[in-house]
Amino acid sequence: MGGLFDIPTLKDNLKELEIQINKEDFWQNYDFANSVNSKYIRIKKIVNNYDNLMDSLNTLELLKEELSEEEYLKEFNDLQKRIQDLELEVHLNGEYDSLNCYLEIHPGAGGTESCDWASMLFRMYERFCEKNNYSYEVIYEAPGEEAGLKSCLILIKFTNAYGYLKHESGVHRLVRISPFDAGKRRHTSFASVTVTPEFTIPSDIEVKESDLKIDVYHSSGAGGQSVNTSNSAVRITHLPTKIVVTCQNERSQLKNKETALKILKNKLYELSLEEEKNKVKDLKDTSKNIDFGSQIRSYILEPYKLIKDNRSNYETSAVDKILDGDIYNMLDYNLKHL
Repeated sequence: MGGLFDIPTLKDNLKELEIQINKEDFWQNYDFANSVNSKYIRIKKIVNNYDNLMDSLNTLELLKEELSEEEYLKEFNDLQKRIQDLELEVHLNGEYDSLNCYLEIHPGAGGTESCDWASMLFRMYERFCEKNNYSYEVIYEAPGEEAGLKSCLILIKFTNAYGYLKHESGVHRLVRISPFDAGKRRHTSFASVTVTPEFTIPSDIEVKESDLKIDVYHSSGAGGQSVNTSNSAVRITHLPTKIVVTCQNERSQLKNKETALKILKNKLYELSLEEEKNKVKDLKDTSKNIDFGSQIRSYILEPYKLIKDNRSNYETSAVDKILDGDIYNMLDYNLKHL
C-alpha cells in the first residue's frame, strides 16, 4: 500500500479538526461548524478504515502458513477489494465530492460542427447515467440553428456525482470527417463542459427581485409532443453578476421559475465560496476561449481513433464506447491521477 495514501497527513488534519470542534464557541457559526464537522467525519472514517485494513493485512500475514491456498487467495482478494474501496474514498474526499452536480455544455469555435459536437457530449453523459441507472434531469436544452445544441444543462444525481464528474470541466475537442461538409474534409470542433456541485444553499443566500431580469418564452427542444408550446420556459438574468440561468423542463412557468432561482442561488453560493478563498472568477470562464490550445481532452475519429486526456495522459482507442457513455474507467483514472 506504499504511496497510495497520505495517511499521516490525514491523521494530522484529524487532530487539528478535533481541536476546533472542542472549542466552546464552535457551534456559534452553524454553517462553518457543520462544514468542519462533516469534514471531520469523512476523514475519521478513512483513517479508521485504513487502520482496520492494516490490522487485517497483518493478521493475514500471520495466518499465511495455516491457511490453505484457496483460503489465502480468498482473503487476499477480499483485502485487495478493500484497498481499492479505500483508495476511492481518499480520492473522493473533497468537501463537495459526495454531492449531486449540474453539468452544462456550450459549443465553441466551429459553428454547426461545434453545436453537433455539444449534442454528442450531451448524449455521452445521458448514456452514462442510463447505463448506470443514475437519475438525471434535463433542466434545459437549446437547439442549434441547423443541428445539435447551443447549450444544455443537466442535473445528475448519484452518490459522489460531483466527485466523479468534476474533472470533466473544461474544453473538449473533436476531430472527424464532417457530416456537414460535402467535400468530406476533416474538421476540428470544440465544446465546453462546466460541472458544479448541487449545494445545500444556506438560508442567508438571498436574491433581490430588483436584481433580476426575468424573461419567458416558448420551450424548445428536439421536437415532438414533449415540447411545450406555451410560454413556460424561464430565463433569469442576475444583473449584478450577469449570471444567466434558463429552465424549461417543467410545463408550469411557476415551477420553471422556482427551479431557475434554485440554480441561480447555487451559482451565487459557489461564487461566494470562491470569494472567501480569494479565487474570484467568472463562473463562465470555461466557455470564453473554447478553441485551439485550450482543450482538456481530444476525441479523434479521423484519421485514426483515439481519446487522450491532456492532463492525466489517459488514452484509449475505444472512442465509440466512450461516446456511448462507457466513461467510468476514464473518470476513475482521472480521479486518481489529477
